[in-house]
Amino acid sequence: MGFIDLSGALGRHFGSIGVALNEIKTQITIGIAAQGQQAGLASERARQCCRLLCRELGISRLPQLNVTAAIPEHVGLGSGTQLALAIGMGLNHLYGLELSIREIAQLTERGKRSGIGIGVFELGGLVVDGGRGKNTVTPPVIAHMDIPGDWRFILVFDQRGQGLHGDQEIRAFKALPPFPQQEAARLCYLLMMQGLPALAEREIEPFGAVISELQRSVGEHFAAAQGGVFASPEVAQVMNWFKEQGAVAIGQTSWGPTGFCAMAGIERAVSLTRQARDKFAHFPTLSFITASARNSGAEVTGHQ
Repeated sequence: MGFIDLSGALGRHFGSIGVALNEIKTQITIGIAAQGQQAGLASERARQCCRLLCRELGISRLPQLNVTAAIPEHVGLGSGTQLALAIGMGLNHLYGLELSIREIAQLTERGKRSGIGIGVFELGGLVVDGGRGKNTVTPPVIAHMDIPGDWRFILVFDQRGQGLHGDQEIRAFKALPPFPQQEAARLCYLLMMQGLPALAEREIEPFGAVISELQRSVGEHFAAAQGGVFASPEVAQVMNWFKEQGAVAIGQTSWGPTGFCAMAGIERAVSLTRQARDKFAHFPTLSFITASARNSGAEVTGHQ
């Protein structure tokens, strides 16, 4: 849902807010491979991650790895972090290594900026991380709250492209102008004294207003790097329509191109998603999902 402090004026950079979802997930199965057994059904990205972790952990034979569900890559939903942590926790459980999620995140170099992916893997729900300080290994979680069960998030995907990542993302951050300290302070104030209290009292309107304002401010800062407040003009058009229909928390997740908004009421959200599919059917690359918040962390099942 966005960065909080891009100024770094107090010695901590980034800090971010995000939510775990149920309907978009990464799921793997992992087991000790028999001699000559195939590697299993996994992407090259997953196999590379598994090889890296096995090398770091001193595991000589690659395990049998199957990726049975995967978050789409580079669309702003933290696919790389969830995959790396899932494989790491699978190896941890399989071999009885007694590693923490944070130790696995460090081994896979996750959380270089946002700590949301690590935080939601640990805890689920809504997470706020405290950014990176001088001695930070992984960004610490400074707030964790459950999302009400009847709140829904509508996601809009654009299949034509991916958000900035890798070297592109690094270059984009270097090219951006300094973020004003006063604006970072304002966003933190809004989150602390309006957004989080509203969530605690299950008031979606004031909570959503803070997310929308954070997204507007940070989106305008990133606009030069991604072509606008939203990376996809079509997604931007849809999100403006959602806002007109009463949706709140209007924004783009990470570098996009995925857009999101929130509503209270399951039937209302499902109905609005259906209306959006019909209204914007002339944008064939767009797709829509109504998602619920996941108020628990990742699950590991099975035996050693």
